[in-house]
Amino acid sequence: MDNAVSNRISRLTRRRRSRSAPPVKSTSSSNGTASGTGSSSNHRHRHRFVEQHYVIDKDTMSLLPGVPVHKNDVARDMHDFFNLIVLVPIIVLNILNWNWEKLLTSSPTTNGFPVHAWHGELFAPFFLTTTLYFLIDLLWVLLLPHCVKSPTTIIQHHIATLLYITIPYNYPHVQWAMGVCMSVEINTWFLIARRVFNRQGFPPWTIGRPTGLSVRVKLISICFYISWIGIRCCIFPFIMVEYVRMYRAEDTILVL
Repeated sequence: MDNAVSNRISRLTRRRRSRSAPPVKSTSSSNGTASGTGSSSNHRHRHRFVEQHYVIDKDTMSLLPGVPVHKNDVARDMHDFFNLIVLVPIIVLNILNWNWEKLLTSSPTTNGFPVHAWHGELFAPFFLTTTLYFLIDLLWVLLLPHCVKSPTTIIQHHIATLLYITIPYNYPHVQWAMGVCMSVEINTWFLIARRVFNRQGFPPWTIGRPTGLSVRVKLISICFYISWIGIRCCIFPFIMVEYVRMYRAEDTILVL
Protein backbone atom coordinates (compact mmCIF):
# COMPACT_ATOMS: atom_id res chain seq x y z
CA MET A 1 0.00 0.00 0.00
CA ASP A 2 2.76 2.41 0.98
CA ASN A 3 4.60 1.55 -2.24
CA ALA A 4 1.51 2.27 -4.35
CA VAL A 5 0.94 5.66 -2.68
CA SER A 6 4.61 6.50 -3.07
CA ASN A 7 4.59 5.61 -6.78
CA ARG A 8 1.45 7.68 -7.38
CA ILE A 9 2.97 10.73 -5.64
CA SER A 10 6.17 10.31 -7.70
CA ARG A 11 4.19 10.25 -10.97
CA LEU A 12 2.21 13.38 -10.02
CA THR A 13 5.40 15.20 -9.10
CA ARG A 14 7.05 14.36 -12.44
CA ARG A 15 3.92 15.47 -14.35
CA ARG A 16 3.78 18.80 -12.47
CA ARG A 17 7.47 19.43 -13.17
CA SER A 18 7.07 18.66 -16.87
CA ARG A 19 4.23 21.18 -17.16
CA SER A 20 6.12 23.97 -15.39
CA ALA A 21 9.46 23.30 -17.07
CA PRO A 22 10.89 25.94 -19.46
CA PRO A 23 10.88 25.27 -23.24
CA VAL A 24 13.37 22.75 -24.50
CA LYS A 25 16.65 24.45 -25.47
CA SER A 26 16.67 22.92 -28.95
CA THR A 27 13.25 24.44 -29.69
CA SER A 28 14.39 27.84 -28.46
CA SER A 29 17.56 27.54 -30.48
CA SER A 30 15.55 26.54 -33.53
CA ASN A 31 13.25 29.52 -33.11
CA GLY A 32 16.20 31.80 -32.58
CA THR A 33 17.85 30.47 -35.69
CA ALA A 34 14.71 30.97 -37.72
CA SER A 35 14.34 34.49 -36.35
CA GLY A 36 17.95 35.27 -37.05
CA THR A 37 17.63 33.87 -40.55
CA GLY A 38 14.58 36.03 -41.19
CA SER A 39 16.36 39.10 -39.88
CA SER A 40 19.42 38.34 -41.96
CA SER A 41 17.24 37.79 -45.03
CA ASN A 42 15.51 41.12 -44.48
CA HIS A 43 18.88 42.79 -43.97
CA ARG A 44 20.17 41.38 -47.22
CA HIS A 45 16.99 42.46 -48.97
CA ARG A 46 17.47 46.05 -47.82
CA HIS A 47 20.97 46.10 -49.28
CA ARG A 48 20.12 44.31 -52.52
CA PHE A 49 20.08 47.49 -54.65
CA VAL A 50 23.43 48.64 -53.20
CA GLU A 51 24.97 45.26 -53.96
CA GLN A 52 24.28 45.78 -57.67
CA HIS A 53 27.01 48.41 -57.86
CA TYR A 54 29.27 47.85 -54.84
CA VAL A 55 31.08 44.94 -53.20
CA ILE A 56 29.61 44.35 -49.74
CA ASP A 57 31.19 42.43 -46.86
CA LYS A 58 28.51 39.88 -45.93
CA ASP A 59 29.51 39.84 -42.26
CA THR A 60 29.95 43.56 -41.52
CA MET A 61 27.86 44.91 -44.45
CA SER A 62 30.68 47.40 -45.16
CA LEU A 63 31.85 48.59 -48.59
CA LEU A 64 34.86 46.81 -50.06
CA PRO A 65 37.24 47.98 -52.83
CA GLY A 66 36.33 47.22 -56.43
CA VAL A 67 33.03 46.51 -58.13
CA PRO A 68 30.95 43.32 -58.31
CA VAL A 69 32.06 40.64 -60.76
CA HIS A 70 29.60 40.38 -63.65
CA LYS A 71 29.13 37.19 -65.63
CA ASN A 72 28.23 37.22 -69.31
CA ASP A 73 24.56 38.04 -69.84
CA VAL A 74 23.48 38.83 -73.41
CA ALA A 75 20.27 40.67 -72.45
CA ARG A 76 22.02 42.85 -69.87
CA ASP A 77 25.05 43.46 -72.09
CA MET A 78 22.93 44.59 -75.04
CA HIS A 79 20.96 46.93 -72.77
CA ASP A 80 24.17 48.36 -71.29
CA PHE A 81 25.70 49.04 -74.70
CA PHE A 82 22.45 50.65 -75.87
CA ASN A 83 22.62 53.05 -72.92
CA LEU A 84 26.31 53.80 -73.41
CA ILE A 85 25.64 54.74 -77.04
CA VAL A 86 22.33 56.61 -76.77
CA LEU A 87 23.19 58.61 -73.65
CA VAL A 88 26.11 60.28 -75.47
CA PRO A 89 24.02 62.48 -77.84
CA ILE A 90 21.68 63.37 -74.97
CA ILE A 91 24.62 64.53 -72.85
CA VAL A 92 26.21 66.42 -75.77
CA LEU A 93 22.95 68.18 -76.71
CA ASN A 94 22.44 69.16 -73.08
CA ILE A 95 25.95 70.63 -72.92
CA LEU A 96 25.36 72.62 -76.13
CA ASN A 97 22.25 74.28 -74.65
CA TRP A 98 24.31 76.13 -72.03
CA ASN A 99 26.45 79.25 -72.29
CA TRP A 100 29.52 77.90 -70.52
CA GLU A 101 31.27 81.24 -70.31
CA LYS A 102 28.42 82.61 -68.20
CA LEU A 103 28.11 79.38 -66.28
CA LEU A 104 31.77 79.17 -65.32
CA THR A 105 32.40 82.86 -64.68
CA SER A 106 29.33 83.44 -62.52
CA SER A 107 29.10 82.79 -58.81
CA PRO A 108 26.43 80.37 -57.59
CA THR A 109 25.18 83.25 -55.44
CA THR A 110 24.52 85.33 -58.57
CA ASN A 111 20.87 86.27 -58.91
CA GLY A 112 19.20 83.88 -61.37
CA PHE A 113 22.04 81.35 -61.38
CA PRO A 114 22.10 79.04 -63.38
CA VAL A 115 19.01 80.14 -65.35
CA HIS A 116 20.91 83.04 -66.95
CA ALA A 117 23.35 80.61 -68.61
CA TRP A 118 20.69 78.58 -70.44
CA HIS A 119 20.06 79.66 -74.05
CA GLY A 120 18.11 76.56 -75.18
CA GLU A 121 18.85 76.98 -78.90
CA LEU A 122 18.98 73.19 -79.29
CA PHE A 123 16.17 72.36 -76.92
CA ALA A 124 14.00 70.75 -79.64
CA PRO A 125 16.50 68.01 -80.62
CA PHE A 126 17.49 67.64 -76.96
CA PHE A 127 13.88 67.07 -75.93
CA LEU A 128 13.17 64.72 -78.86
CA THR A 129 16.27 62.60 -78.25
CA THR A 130 15.54 62.37 -74.53
CA THR A 131 11.90 61.39 -75.09
CA LEU A 132 12.79 58.71 -77.65
CA TYR A 133 15.45 57.31 -75.34
CA PHE A 134 13.12 56.93 -72.38
CA LEU A 135 10.30 55.49 -74.52
CA ILE A 136 12.58 52.91 -76.17
CA ASP A 137 14.26 52.00 -72.89
CA LEU A 138 10.88 51.70 -71.16
CA LEU A 139 9.60 49.30 -73.82
CA TRP A 140 12.90 47.39 -73.68
CA VAL A 141 12.61 46.79 -69.93
CA LEU A 142 8.90 45.93 -70.21
CA LEU A 143 9.60 43.30 -72.86
CA LEU A 144 12.86 42.01 -71.37
CA PRO A 145 12.70 42.74 -67.63
CA HIS A 146 15.65 40.41 -66.92
CA CYS A 147 18.00 42.83 -68.74
CA VAL A 148 18.15 44.86 -65.48
CA LYS A 149 18.19 43.79 -61.86
CA SER A 150 15.43 46.18 -60.73
CA PRO A 151 12.91 46.38 -63.59
CA THR A 152 10.11 47.79 -61.42
CA THR A 153 12.28 50.67 -60.25
CA ILE A 154 13.44 51.43 -63.81
CA ILE A 155 9.89 51.36 -65.17
CA GLN A 156 8.61 53.69 -62.45
CA HIS A 157 11.54 56.05 -63.01
CA HIS A 158 11.03 56.23 -66.78
CA ILE A 159 7.29 56.83 -66.50
CA ALA A 160 7.87 59.61 -63.95
CA THR A 161 10.54 61.18 -66.18
CA LEU A 162 8.34 61.10 -69.29
CA LEU A 163 5.59 62.85 -67.34
CA TYR A 164 8.03 65.38 -65.89
CA ILE A 165 9.59 66.48 -69.19
CA THR A 166 6.17 67.56 -70.49
CA ILE A 167 6.50 70.56 -68.13
CA PRO A 168 9.54 72.19 -69.80
CA TYR A 169 8.04 71.34 -73.19
CA ASN A 170 4.89 73.33 -72.40
CA TYR A 171 6.56 76.03 -70.27
CA PRO A 172 9.74 77.27 -72.03
CA HIS A 173 10.85 79.42 -69.06
CA VAL A 174 11.67 76.23 -67.10
CA GLN A 175 13.48 74.40 -69.89
CA TRP A 176 16.75 75.03 -68.06
CA ALA A 177 15.50 72.76 -65.25
CA MET A 178 15.35 69.82 -67.64
CA GLY A 179 18.95 70.58 -68.59
CA VAL A 180 20.02 70.53 -64.95
CA CYS A 181 18.12 67.33 -64.16
CA MET A 182 19.35 65.51 -67.27
CA SER A 183 22.95 66.29 -66.31
CA VAL A 184 22.66 63.25 -64.05
CA GLU A 185 22.96 61.07 -67.15
CA ILE A 186 26.68 61.86 -67.11
CA ASN A 187 26.90 59.96 -63.83
CA THR A 188 24.61 57.23 -65.23
CA TRP A 189 27.00 56.76 -68.17
CA PHE A 190 29.99 56.25 -65.89
CA LEU A 191 27.93 53.98 -63.62
CA ILE A 192 27.25 51.66 -66.57
CA ALA A 193 30.81 52.05 -67.91
CA ARG A 194 32.41 50.92 -64.65
CA ARG A 195 30.39 47.70 -64.94
CA VAL A 196 30.92 47.12 -68.68
CA PHE A 197 34.65 47.89 -68.78
CA ASN A 198 35.53 46.13 -65.53
CA ARG A 199 33.61 42.87 -65.54
CA GLN A 200 36.28 41.17 -63.44
CA GLY A 201 35.56 43.58 -60.57
CA PHE A 202 39.18 44.74 -60.16
CA PRO A 203 39.69 47.33 -57.38
CA PRO A 204 40.66 50.56 -59.19
CA TRP A 205 43.73 51.27 -57.03
CA THR A 206 45.34 47.83 -57.19
CA ILE A 207 48.96 47.93 -58.40
CA GLY A 208 50.30 45.44 -60.93
CA ARG A 209 47.49 45.42 -63.50
CA PRO A 210 48.23 45.90 -67.23
CA THR A 211 48.68 49.61 -67.98
CA GLY A 212 45.70 49.91 -70.34
CA LEU A 213 43.33 48.16 -67.94
CA SER A 214 44.65 50.07 -64.93
CA VAL A 215 44.26 53.50 -66.57
CA ARG A 216 40.77 52.67 -67.88
CA VAL A 217 39.47 51.39 -64.53
CA LYS A 218 40.98 54.31 -62.59
CA LEU A 219 39.73 56.96 -65.03
CA ILE A 220 36.18 55.62 -65.07
CA SER A 221 36.11 55.30 -61.27
CA ILE A 222 37.40 58.85 -60.77
CA CYS A 223 34.86 60.30 -63.23
CA PHE A 224 32.07 58.25 -61.66
CA TYR A 225 32.70 59.54 -58.15
CA ILE A 226 33.33 63.15 -59.25
CA SER A 227 30.05 63.21 -61.21
CA TRP A 228 28.17 61.38 -58.44
CA ILE A 229 29.27 63.81 -55.73
CA GLY A 230 29.15 66.90 -57.93
CA ILE A 231 25.75 66.30 -59.53
CA ARG A 232 23.76 64.19 -57.10
CA CYS A 233 25.14 65.55 -53.83
CA CYS A 234 25.87 69.20 -54.73
CA ILE A 235 24.01 70.46 -57.82
CA PHE A 236 20.66 68.80 -57.10
CA PRO A 237 20.34 70.05 -53.49
CA PHE A 238 21.57 73.52 -54.53
CA ILE A 239 19.06 73.80 -57.36
CA MET A 240 16.22 73.26 -54.91
CA VAL A 241 16.85 76.85 -53.73
CA GLU A 242 16.05 78.13 -57.23
CA TYR A 243 12.96 75.92 -57.39
CA VAL A 244 11.67 77.44 -54.13
CA ARG A 245 12.37 80.95 -55.43
CA MET A 246 10.49 80.19 -58.66
CA TYR A 247 7.56 78.73 -56.73
CA ARG A 248 7.31 81.84 -54.53
CA ALA A 249 7.52 84.11 -57.56
CA GLU A 250 4.74 82.21 -59.34
CA ASP A 251 2.66 82.22 -56.16
CA THR A 252 3.09 86.01 -55.84
CA ILE A 253 1.99 86.54 -59.45
CA LEU A 254 -1.13 84.41 -58.89
CA VAL A 255 -2.01 86.38 -55.74
CA LEU A 256 -1.60 89.72 -57.55
